[in-house]
Amino acid sequence: MKQNAMKRTLALLLAGLLCLALFAACKKSETTDGTTAAPTDGSQPDSTEPAEAPYDYLVLVNKASKLPDDWEDIVVLEDAQNTIPEGVELNKDNEYLATDVFKVETKALAAFRAMQADLAEDGIIILLDSTYRSVARQEELWAEFEKDKGIEYCRQYVAVPGYSEHHTGLAIDVCLIKDGVIINDNDQMIAEKEIFGKIHERLADYGFILRYPEGKEDITGFSFEPWHFRYVGVEAAKDITAKGLTLEEYLLLSVVHPSDGQ
Repeated sequence: MKQNAMKRTLALLLAGLLCLALFAACKKSETTDGTTAAPTDGSQPDSTEPAEAPYDYLVLVNKASKLPDDWEDIVVLEDAQNTIPEGVELNKDNEYLATDVFKVETKALAAFRAMQADLAEDGIIILLDSTYRSVARQEELWAEFEKDKGIEYCRQYVAVPGYSEHHTGLAIDVCLIKDGVIINDNDQMIAEKEIFGKIHERLADYGFILRYPEGKEDITGFSFEPWHFRYVGVEAAKDITAKGLTLEEYLLLSVVHPSDGQ
């Protein structure tokens, strides 16, 4: 009983610290949010270019931190579609990759396209698989899964509406094309360690972080997802990656050890 009480206390303390981190990140964005505008010519983004968006690229959305109420009103999204290479065959399980119109925050999309082109030069083909999802759509998904599979399934596998990082438009799930075959099954992608290792090495150069790294499940609340990238801007991405942190840890440290002049 004492151990359970201690776990609950630690969980409450972590939730409180994450709230403080979120507040500090929002305050930080009033002066500088560390974001960059990514070019569309295939070159790497300029980390010195200031952001003009009226929102914080370091926004924290997880199982304990809700999407800001006005986010969907102000986020700037662009439509995007995949280009399937010639010779790649589609089936009922992956035809959506060619037909769906994905929405991505404008700077995140530009950075993704630049990274995608860079990787393609080395024979690594990645496609958009899941991007922005509105709170309203998440409510529909919850209702559908609850009807088909029950409330316990939803609590374990479906994000609560308002608490999914995909609401931000800054989260991108990718899938692979390898040897002319689309790989979009989670277990198969986890097995592609070599390919994803090369992708992860370049994420920070384009302002992305690996959002749910292996070994950090107790902090992020999610299992390892090598395909889930989050745009935070080049400066922050390089700092987070170099220190081996999650976004939660990075924002918490910004509260505990704020930078000089901020």
